[in-house]
Amino acid sequence: MPRRIYKPEEIIAKLRQVEILTSQGKSAIDAIRSIGVTDATYYRWRQEYGGLKVDQVKRLKELEAENARLRRAVSDLTLEKLVLKEVASGKFLSPARRRAGIQHVVETLGVSERFACRVIGQHRTTQRLVPKTADDEAALTADIIELARQYGRYGYRRITALLHQAGWAVNKKRVARIWRSEGLKVPQRQPKRARLWVNEASCIRLRAERPNHVWSYDFVEDRTHDGRKIRMLNIVDEFTREALAIQVARRLNSTDVIDVLSDLFMLRGVPGHIRSDNGPEFIANAVQAWITAVGAQTAYITPGSPWENGYIESFNARLRDEFLNGEIFYTLQEARVLIEAWRRQYNTIRPHSSLGYRPPAPEALIWPAPQPVFNEPAAFKLATVQSHRINYI
Repeated sequence: MPRRIYKPEEIIAKLRQVEILTSQGKSAIDAIRSIGVTDATYYRWRQEYGGLKVDQVKRLKELEAENARLRRAVSDLTLEKLVLKEVASGKFLSPARRRAGIQHVVETLGVSERFACRVIGQHRTTQRLVPKTADDEAALTADIIELARQYGRYGYRRITALLHQAGWAVNKKRVARIWRSEGLKVPQRQPKRARLWVNEASCIRLRAERPNHVWSYDFVEDRTHDGRKIRMLNIVDEFTREALAIQVARRLNSTDVIDVLSDLFMLRGVPGHIRSDNGPEFIANAVQAWITAVGAQTAYITPGSPWENGYIESFNARLRDEFLNGEIFYTLQEARVLIEAWRRQYNTIRPHSSLGYRPPAPEALIWPAPQPVFNEPAAFKLATVQSHRINYI
């Protein structure tokens, strides 16, 4: 026969019954037998419920239930804190990251998947969804990682352009998703500097209208491993953005400037204007007289206003950021070879955002360039790119 379980109200009633019987002169043993329990059970009941009334027992029962609920709440809060602390090291900006975080919490803390999903804010259907990846996902990811390793200063937009050149039919959104999932990023750039303007709030400058119309040149300095200085004379066509030449030497003076320009003039023709700052190598009488004699014109910027020579300054920044900051030159000849290789890569491979993420050299060979057929918006076509040729640092 199964053992009967008494409710607290029934226990109180039986204890009162025993008290009444003993007060009438009945022995305790007989009174206990009359309620149908053993002596041990009676004395255990009296120790637990002795002196309480039915309403007090109900209140005690409610307090015990409230206490149990509070203990469970505190336990859940503590567990939720542990879960959040376990996943606090990463940001969950996508369902895939939340999925990985929940799986880690379940394996580490031993909590249920339902509880982890509720704490982190992931729907259980999303958690159990098996993501479908394309068949070429692994190959595309490997190519993106390789390009990011090779061109460490390129973002995912330039990487997308390089993938297009390699034959991949992929949009930038998919590349951006893989870029984020692999943890790739470009180191933070230097903070932008405010522009300075002339009094009428407009920057006065000669704008290039065609290839070979305006060239600009400037010097950049670096050092070899032994601490000796090297100088680079950079020459850029402002319209096509092509790096025409980078002359590398220990010293470069006005005579060297004339030698480099003469070689370029014979190879590409005489430009309409040559823009430069007011450095002594550029304002020398010999340089000015020679440029005028061959049919070109000088276009000097306002002293102390490098923003007026924005194209060459931007090129110098790219050269410094993407190449010079990551290379150690042991000899002058090594510097010449590597810098020339980078110049060719800059002209023929590197995507330029102002040219619709295309390299400048193929378009610089023929003018007017034929209109290419793209499936992209018209803003990327060459005719529209001309209106965006002027960009400043």
